[in-house]
Amino acid sequence: MLRNMAGELSEGSMEQKIGPCISMMGTRAMLFEAPGDFTLAQQRRIWALTEASRECRDVAEVIVGVTNLMLVFSQAPENPKVVADWLLKAWDTLPERHIKGKLFEIGVRYGGELGEDLVHVADHACLSREDVISIHHGAEYTVCALGSVPGFGYLHGLDPRIATPRKSVPSLKMLAGTVTIGGRQAGISALTGPNGWNSIGFTEISLFNPNQESPSLFAMGDRIRFYPESINL
Repeated sequence: MLRNMAGELSEGSMEQKIGPCISMMGTRAMLFEAPGDFTLAQQRRIWALTEASRECRDVAEVIVGVTNLMLVFSQAPENPKVVADWLLKAWDTLPERHIKGKLFEIGVRYGGELGEDLVHVADHACLSREDVISIHHGAEYTVCALGSVPGFGYLHGLDPRIATPRKSVPSLKMLAGTVTIGGRQAGISALTGPNGWNSIGFTEISLFNPNQESPSLFAMGDRIRFYPESINL
């Protein structure tokens, strides 16, 4: 197994070089995890690495995550270290990839029964509920990756003032369309089901339709602006 290839402790040194972490996942997949915080600049580097990886021989699929990606090989690589070394070099040398995505303006019904965690977010942030709503819809968000469930977009751009940890006890049946905050990320529930993110509102928009040519509404690089359709405090 390859692990912490750019972040291992050198012999006789107590200082650790912070770098990407690369791990084999079974024999036919390799996970690359970027160092540092979740920033748009880091995610753009992940996008660049994704594009380059798709051109590599024996790479059957590239799965993009939040500041990480996974290479799935058509067959187990003979020398995983060669692939890992290439990933590290590409990470250090490739320029950021900027994706000009679509802009979505999405109306939100803030608060009420479908945004019941708005009070908790406000209390955690030591702000009024009105301030949380204003801060939330005052930002522009970028879809960094799709995953978790079909159609769900991980959104960068949440103002750190209203970042709120995920709930210790998840909601058992959060509706698709619920507007959420989970840690430093914002989102919209794509499917109805259990969810540990904090609900602050609701939108009627549908994020996933398997009968369409492009089932997911969002794509990487798309931008989202929320606006209040109604506010129920």
